[in-house]
Amino acid sequence: MAPTETPRLEAQLCFDLYAASRAITAVYRPALSELGLTYPQYLVLMVLWEDDDVTVGDLATRLRLDHGTLTPLLRRMEDAELVTRARRASDERVVEVGLAPRGERLRAEAPRLSCLARDATGLDDEQIASLQAVLKQMSAHLATGSDQR
Repeated sequence: MAPTETPRLEAQLCFDLYAASRAITAVYRPALSELGLTYPQYLVLMVLWEDDDVTVGDLATRLRLDHGTLTPLLRRMEDAELVTRARRASDERVVEVGLAPRGERLRAEAPRLSCLARDATGLDDEQIASLQAVLKQMSAHLATGSDQR
């Protein structure tokens, strides 16, 4: 494509990523709705199922979200009795997030939710692993490249 040509939508990597993200999130939506969860809430729970009692900063880093987005999300999750939040006794500037009993009970749903998405892709395990590796590489490159822009 010449630099003066108008780019075509179907040729844009960003659009393919956007469309795939929306499609995979839509696969989760009905099952998560039954559980009273949004997709971002599910992601927070996934982190806490791996490592209970993490700081808000750790969650922000792992989920690649800023504090301004994460704080209201955690507040709603606390109101829904999915998580607990508490200031660290040794440093009150640090807020720790843990699983509330309801959030812990939902852990049993994780394998089913994961299979829904995996099955819906139409990809085999090798293709999924390859796609994840490429996406992780791309994300890492974009993150380090953004420091230089």
